[in-house]
Amino acid sequence: MVIEQQIASTIVSGIKELYGTEIDGAQIQLGKTKKEFKGHLTLVVFPFLKISRKSPEQTAQDLGKYLLENEPAVADFNVIKGFLNLTISASCWIELLNTIHSSPSFGTVEATETSPLVMIEYSSPNTNKPLHLGHVRNNLLGYSLAEIMKANGYKVVKTNIVNDRGIHICKSMLAWKKWGEGATPESAGKKGDHLIGDFYVLFDKKYKQELAELQESGLSKEEAEAKSALMAEAREMLLKWEAGDKEVVDLWTMMNNWVYAGFDETYKRMGVDFDKIYYESQTYLEGKGKVLEGLEKGVFYRREDGSVWADLTGDGLDEKLLLRADGTSVYMTQDIGTAKLRFDDYPINKMIYVVGNEQNYHFQVLSILLDKLGFEFGKGLVHFSYGMVELPEGKMKSREGTVVDADDLMEEMISTAREISQELGKLDGLTTQEAEKIASMVGLGSLKYFILKVDPRKNMTFNPKESIDFNGNTGPFIQYTYARICSVLRKAAEQGITLPNQLAANIALSEKEEGLIQLTSDFESVVKDAGNEYSPAIIANYVYDLVKEYNQFYHDFSILREENEDVKVFRLVLSANVAKVVKKGMSLLGIEVPERM
Repeated sequence: MVIEQQIASTIVSGIKELYGTEIDGAQIQLGKTKKEFKGHLTLVVFPFLKISRKSPEQTAQDLGKYLLENEPAVADFNVIKGFLNLTISASCWIELLNTIHSSPSFGTVEATETSPLVMIEYSSPNTNKPLHLGHVRNNLLGYSLAEIMKANGYKVVKTNIVNDRGIHICKSMLAWKKWGEGATPESAGKKGDHLIGDFYVLFDKKYKQELAELQESGLSKEEAEAKSALMAEAREMLLKWEAGDKEVVDLWTMMNNWVYAGFDETYKRMGVDFDKIYYESQTYLEGKGKVLEGLEKGVFYRREDGSVWADLTGDGLDEKLLLRADGTSVYMTQDIGTAKLRFDDYPINKMIYVVGNEQNYHFQVLSILLDKLGFEFGKGLVHFSYGMVELPEGKMKSREGTVVDADDLMEEMISTAREISQELGKLDGLTTQEAEKIASMVGLGSLKYFILKVDPRKNMTFNPKESIDFNGNTGPFIQYTYARICSVLRKAAEQGITLPNQLAANIALSEKEEGLIQLTSDFESVVKDAGNEYSPAIIANYVYDLVKEYNQFYHDFSILREENEDVKVFRLVLSANVAKVVKKGMSLLGIEVPERM
């Protein structure tokens, strides 16, 4: 905030004049005054006691008097123990609001040609099942993080790595071949990803039946698994795929294309996208190449059975398998290959992987391996590690078909939003098309906000009923407040009121109005904090606090009925800029806000 910088500069001058000592501006701790005390900004004076050689109270008094005499922004002060509480003059708040008002992109920074490039990987689905609730949290976090990094002036490339190879893919393929009877998404009337997911569940069901029969014949569980004809067929199919068998590859291509078409529909509805999609089927061989190159250079070593390993004991970790004895790759190898292709494609300065916290160790190892292989972003890679998301009923399992499907969840959210909005009269007077658009905004906004307001590092329970509430810390509460402000501004325009480019500096403000300007101006530092902390939750909870504060202001003060014309226009300008920040803040979360509701 400009006011803070201005006051900090005067404090530096004051300490030199009062105590004859030069200090660095970084030593000055200026923060928001706590609500229970009078003032806007509070200075912590304890760092200056060695310089002043006075008590905290006396040092605060000295600095308070100096600021009152030498800093026009300071209108008053009070001292509470070692804390100097400063009251900022009304003219400064008007000036600050004018600055916000004149900046359409307030709070955000545009990237330039020399800005660092950040690549963010998120989604990472498997092509044997549709996206589920866990993917929803991943996609929303990844997309929001990309928007936040852009707002902080970075160039951003959003990428996805699709897990389109492996035994799990072959399970769906084999089930379709054995029991699918030629079903297609069209003939089944299903999205492709759902159809393939059904065959994945069917394979598991048939496999369990086979194991049960084998165990009934007297075999142990382990013996039954070893003797499973179904699993042997799936493994044989995988070997054929890796050998390039035409029939298997054609089947794999056809079924994967069905899945991709389904994924695209889900991504579009969720409002997330990617600049570049990578496929593990295209990266795993690249990974093998880099591992063999590392082997030649002595970075890795080969064991007697032919497997290739990295010895990370010197890094405080263990030994890590990179290629199996039969030459096949592991996940780590694939990630190395993907990193190589990305580094070939883009001049990456920072790589951020949005992956659940169960993979913490994996990314610790990957960072070291990439660094050893000479990738510049290796050491600085960021694992954006997030917690699990569950429903009130508990955990989900893909194999058993008990996951909460992303498409079904979004449809349910929109349907519930439609019903609640109709009950509350929020859709009255709107055309069917407008009402449907708002139901979609509110339903998806509820889902996104409820997930993103939680600290990403924490496990969370998603409660659909709680998320669609027009009161409290929810998406609909924020969306409704935005629509309310838009309504006020429309009525003002209908009355012929135009908002000036600049407000006069001589308007008397209430504490509530000053506090609302201060909170609105905080958006700039909030966006920076969210980028530094990799946390959309910082944006979400800030927007809620701003909206809550605005609603109290709206309740306590007249806007259009205010008789003083200057005050009326000031309140409209303040309202318009709160709306601007709310809209921008929500867009950083991937959430739309309706102008009517």
